[in-house]
Amino acid sequence: MKPIFITGIGTGVGKTVAAAIITEALQAHYWKPVQAGFDDGTDALTVKDLISNTQTIIHPEVYKLQLPASPHIAAREEKININLDTICRCYSQFTIHNSHHSPLTTVNHQLSTVNCPLIIEGAGGLLVPLNNDEFILDLIKKLDARVILVSRNYLGSINHSLLTAAVCKTNNVDVIGWLFNDQYMHYESEIEQWSGYKKIGSIPAATTINKAFVKEQAMLIKDQLKSIL
Repeated sequence: MKPIFITGIGTGVGKTVAAAIITEALQAHYWKPVQAGFDDGTDALTVKDLISNTQTIIHPEVYKLQLPASPHIAAREEKININLDTICRCYSQFTIHNSHHSPLTTVNHQLSTVNCPLIIEGAGGLLVPLNNDEFILDLIKKLDARVILVSRNYLGSINHSLLTAAVCKTNNVDVIGWLFNDQYMHYESEIEQWSGYKKIGSIPAATTINKAFVKEQAMLIKDQLKSIL
């Protein structure tokens, strides 16, 4: 089963909440291989706090970087280099902590052969650099992942969304569809039409994001998501 990679049209578009909703809808495993910045907690911990099902396993990061910046800059600050082959090796053979057991209990998994879907969350958008030569796009291709695109509705999001779609088409990325986030005007149908990628669902603006909200949104997209997959 190919992994499902969550990427967005930019930074701050709601990828982590979208990833939590998709993870909940599919009762999937979740993995964010590269985390840059964690003073306010990691995205993995956020997803763990937002899901309700007992099947999901949260896999640990391969690179957990202190500086909240582009991953290649955050890694440079710590004098390390993000190696995509290292990430791919972790994907194919990984010893993880099962989040539903004691923290001292380890469970061996091969991420590439797990029976349930694996949701992988990226950093920023497709052309975010991971090192001096490779981008999030290159990681997607190396992992042979299918992609869900997250678009947040704001002034300018049509352009950002269609540029993202164009990069996917140019690079033959297997796009499952769009998950829209927030409300601003009525861009979603146009983006769906012009990009040629299906709309999976739309996450409404909310003042409180919690387990109940994520579960409710997961139930709304579950059937549509499974029909596309």
